[in-house]
Amino acid sequence: MMAEKFDLVILGSGSTAFAAALRAAASGHTAAMTEVRTLGGTCANRGCLPSKNLIEAAKILYDTKHPRYPGLSPTSMSLDFRALIEQKDAVIEDYRGKKYQSIVFNSQRIRVFEGSARFSGSNEVTVNGQVLSAARFLVATGSSPAVPEVPGLRDTPYLTSDLLTSHEDIELTELPVSLIILGGGYIALELGQMFARFGTSVTILARGARILTAYEPEIAQSVADVFREEGIAIHTKTTVSRVHGDERHVVVTLQMDGRQKELKAAKLLVATGRTPNTEHLGLELPGVDMDARGFVKVNDELRTSAEHVYAAGDVIGSYTGSQPATPVGAQDGGIAAENALNGNGGRTVTHAVIPRAIFTDPQVGVVGLSDAEATARGYECECRIIPMSLVPRAGAVRETRGVLKMVADRNTKKVLGVSMHGMSAAEVIHEAAMGLHFGASIDDFARLLHVYPTMSEALKIAALSYTKDVSKMSCCAD
Repeated sequence: MMAEKFDLVILGSGSTAFAAALRAAASGHTAAMTEVRTLGGTCANRGCLPSKNLIEAAKILYDTKHPRYPGLSPTSMSLDFRALIEQKDAVIEDYRGKKYQSIVFNSQRIRVFEGSARFSGSNEVTVNGQVLSAARFLVATGSSPAVPEVPGLRDTPYLTSDLLTSHEDIELTELPVSLIILGGGYIALELGQMFARFGTSVTILARGARILTAYEPEIAQSVADVFREEGIAIHTKTTVSRVHGDERHVVVTLQMDGRQKELKAAKLLVATGRTPNTEHLGLELPGVDMDARGFVKVNDELRTSAEHVYAAGDVIGSYTGSQPATPVGAQDGGIAAENALNGNGGRTVTHAVIPRAIFTDPQVGVVGLSDAEATARGYECECRIIPMSLVPRAGAVRETRGVLKMVADRNTKKVLGVSMHGMSAAEVIHEAAMGLHFGASIDDFARLLHVYPTMSEALKIAALSYTKDVSKMSCCAD
């Protein structure tokens, strides 16, 4: 079979791949994308969008049963879980059609090839028997849920975050009565609270000494407090030794508090991280180096060890300081395409300021360095922590759960990082990100005028707390 030639062949069709294909087409080049599952990749089809859709539905249901205001009586709202899943599928299908399929359909320079892609030579990829050749390649195949080596797990039915997918056999369409979640990271927490608010009895098993081990301990504790108040069981320092069960129920055997225990639930959800989709790509043929975990090694121009192959998105893990996040992949996909197509590289990536969020309720927003990370880099840190109860907006709407932590350089007063657990944290964190981007100091945050009352005032109050007792401040006073 004759090979079809393109200027750039991209393995994957998610946000990273699409950004690269669009950048290639805009510069007059041709690009091919490959996709083994659904056009649009993880974020659009089984990650960010479907989870946020259902999380918001769960919040509506929870808020009707737990109004924050005296004078508002709880009410019972009925739940048709299957119908809820069907509306989620419709939203995602509409989004995929407008943001992905229509772009490819209307482009003369971008083609998509369905099937499992694999390098069949240094300068060619084969997809369903079709050979695609190019002078330059981009690996943007993303990641999948990681599955730990737990005895019995492979023979036991279990869920992953792929339960959010649409029109696939692994999509969950019936609400489980009870759920055990392995993992204490952001996926475990988002889905755990969501299911609990739908009415599922949820137990979270974390291996570490706390949930959210990569986050500030004060944030992790604040989230854990909220979850326990909502009736979600959280167990830390657990070691799962065995799993068994069937479609009706599962049993998890674990070590906890120095004892062996058995926990039973209707379903088991594995949320123990992500693993790169690189195992079957044949990357050894073009000479692409990977680390022991399968992540592709890249330089700051996103070039791999093979001069003509680039990589971006989840597949590069933490190389160049990257983080697995949709906007990071989308930004880097465009840069990788530019560098690949101009032949000599040139643009470097910077991952110093990456705002990120966890869509629990209240939300978590984080940007920059944590206290521990800053100290490890040699900074002499000065931190301040304020409760959300000191933020007028939070008090006015009776949502004072959460804390904000600001990390600054004691010598220069430059703000190095901000972590917030509180209402609208995913929105507020962008102000902090802009501040870090331009090297803002504590004084810059303290002097900036804010709309009153807003949750963004939390940043101003935290900055003021370096020099004042903010618990004794008047509203709007400096």
